[in-house]
Amino acid sequence: MVIGIIGESCTGKSVLADRLKPLLDAQVYSGNDYLRLAANEAIARKLFQKKLSEAMSGGNIIYVISESEHLVLLPDAAVRVLVTADLALIKERFSARMGGNLPAPVAAMLERKHGCFDDVPHQLHVVSGGNDLDEVCAAIAGIVS
Repeated sequence: MVIGIIGESCTGKSVLADRLKPLLDAQVYSGNDYLRLAANEAIARKLFQKKLSEAMSGGNIIYVISESEHLVLLPDAAVRVLVTADLALIKERFSARMGGNLPAPVAAMLERKHGCFDDVPHQLHVVSGGNDLDEVCAAIAGIVS
């Protein structure tokens, strides 16, 4: 099965993927990780789509997506998990990544992108800081099995 964990930066997608990985015995890919599959981007993309397609009938792959152009890579029957967070929490986490400083242009970019995945169809919506991760992982495992 393929599980797409979708959301803006700093919403907790990677934390969720890390918790799911051993539970589902899954491979985890993030963003452009698939480019490691081949030197040519078009070939790497096709190889990744093939890998995802094959996982639909055996094995588990978690694909962490924070850019909307990667949504098209998910197979139609993939499980989609939307992870969201309050803008203030996203800014706080992003600031921590940047050593405690959030430059105004970065803050403006986060504000522009906030909510960009809200209309993406999904089977499960996780609110960062508002859901118990063990319960979320159990729910995803139930959907996958």
